[in-house]
Amino acid sequence: MKIAQVTPLYEAVPPKLYGGTERVVAHLTDALVDLGHDVTLFASADAQTRARLVPVRDQAIRLDPAPLKSDLAAHMVMLSEVLARAEDFDVIHFHTDMVQFPMFERYADRTLTTLHGRLDMKDIDGVYELWPQFGLVSISDDQRRPLPFANWKATVHHGMPSDLYAFSPKSSGYLAFLGRISPEKRPDRAIKIATALNMPLKIAAKVDAADKAYWETSIKPMVDGNPLIEFVGEIGDHQKSAFLGGAEALLFPIDWPEPFGLVMIEAMACGTPVISFKCGSTPEVIEDGETGFLVDTLEQAIAAAGRAHLLDREAIRTRFELRFSATAMARRYLDVYADLLAKRPFAETPLDDVVTPLRPYEDKSFAIGA
Repeated sequence: MKIAQVTPLYEAVPPKLYGGTERVVAHLTDALVDLGHDVTLFASADAQTRARLVPVRDQAIRLDPAPLKSDLAAHMVMLSEVLARAEDFDVIHFHTDMVQFPMFERYADRTLTTLHGRLDMKDIDGVYELWPQFGLVSISDDQRRPLPFANWKATVHHGMPSDLYAFSPKSSGYLAFLGRISPEKRPDRAIKIATALNMPLKIAAKVDAADKAYWETSIKPMVDGNPLIEFVGEIGDHQKSAFLGGAEALLFPIDWPEPFGLVMIEAMACGTPVISFKCGSTPEVIEDGETGFLVDTLEQAIAAAGRAHLLDREAIRTRFELRFSATAMARRYLDVYADLLAKRPFAETPLDDVVTPLRPYEDKSFAIGA
């Protein structure tokens, strides 16, 4: 099957440091290649991929040192390149939200769009009312709630390569917070949990320009005045095995409708349990009492973090492999691609070339939304 993957240009594929969507696109693209499909990736030139790369910008936007940049211009140029080659692909899989809709109306029946962000913003519903012909994929069932009328084709949870992070059978006795310093991620809760338990907390996170004031006024004073807290800063994939694997638990104390939360399955890959507030996708990802604990209050979070050591780290790793591997994700998407082709008039691609058969014992584990 000939598949185009179209990624945002903000981060490299995969990102060198923090970044979610581009990381998922990297894992999906390589897994599809490994399953025998002909995949073309439209991305910046610093992408690392096993697919055919069409470079549309010299480097990803965020770490580009140029003082003035237009992210809209960069994406318009990329979409023009994809449009010029649209006839070459059986499926064009967009990860760029809705910006491509006006340009690809003619090819809507061969496109699929995965939405990676929150959907409860003003004005956003009007886009999906105007362009209902574009099939959409959600990354959690909860993500769909603001747009129940949209043209949803499936929910496909994220996945990552099973060998990307190493399993750690034993922790080093600290708690971990990984991601971004922002009000909705609630690093303040993480600090309060660790302090209440008198446990060390390591914070590996980036501080966006938009969140610098929050860091300076709310979080940095809590870090500077607490000997239990270590601020590590941004880390890359090559550092996550040690960081997450050494943790007694990952704290995910969010306060917003998280569409997925990739860091949760990164922790699970290392065998590390996750303590998460019940927001957004977290009940779909965390199996309460098995791969972590779901909580509603700070007091519950403190108690849960205190008993995280009782969970079986090998079982957590096993659940990751069954539910959240990159291969599992790719096979779920192949089912959606096959359905897309089956509904297209005079589809030229035989369905036998689209779907990679699953071994019998894998059928249940790889069901969409498992």
